[in-house]
Amino acid sequence: ADVNASAAIVASKLSGVESGFSSMQIFTSSGTWNKPTGITKVIVEVQGAGASGTRASALAGRYAGGGGGGYARKVIDVSSISTATITVGTGGAATNSNTTGNAGGSSIWADGTNTVTGGGAPSFTNGNDYVTGAGGTGSGGDLNVSGQAGGGYSGALKGGASFLGSGGSAIVPNGGTQTNVGILGGGGSGHADGTDTSGSYSGAGAVGIVIVTEYK
Repeated sequence: ADVNASAAIVASKLSGVESGFSSMQIFTSSGTWNKPTGITKVIVEVQGAGASGTRASALAGRYAGGGGGGYARKVIDVSSISTATITVGTGGAATNSNTTGNAGGSSIWADGTNTVTGGGAPSFTNGNDYVTGAGGTGSGGDLNVSGQAGGGYSGALKGGASFLGSGGSAIVPNGGTQTNVGILGGGGSGHADGTDTSGSYSGAGAVGIVIVTEYK
């Protein structure tokens, strides 16, 4: 009886060993999530891409950083879900425009029941001094976070941060032909050198990411 009781206690302690965290899949480009054997729940983190900044015009102040992408996180029961379509947003391309920043793409988890979206930072037009790029928005998650807006003249031209990454650092006038891009959904910085119209490009926005943490 004592042996059986001890065995029962050991069995009860071991019963949870194979439950809990099991694995992780990280998507840096679009694809398909396939559920591993035994997985019952996932935490999905979806980070949208950042927008590019803009280049300086001849008018002081009309250059700005792009916004950071939106973020969403959701716990999903995948007991009856086997696959999900993953979209990873592309960062807004660097531009030589002194008015328009290019939008970042949205990152999405879609399994037929749940749609979780990290919205890409939108394009923007800074026709007036100090107008900057807005951040993207998250939706469909248990937690939804908007990206930070980009910086303007008084904000050092930095790209807006995302929940998972930083925006591109500002560049000083005459500091080169390419500004810094963001990291993991961060916005690209603006470029302050309005005299170099042939090679003075804004920073590109950073690509998004989708992280799937899997539990038994």
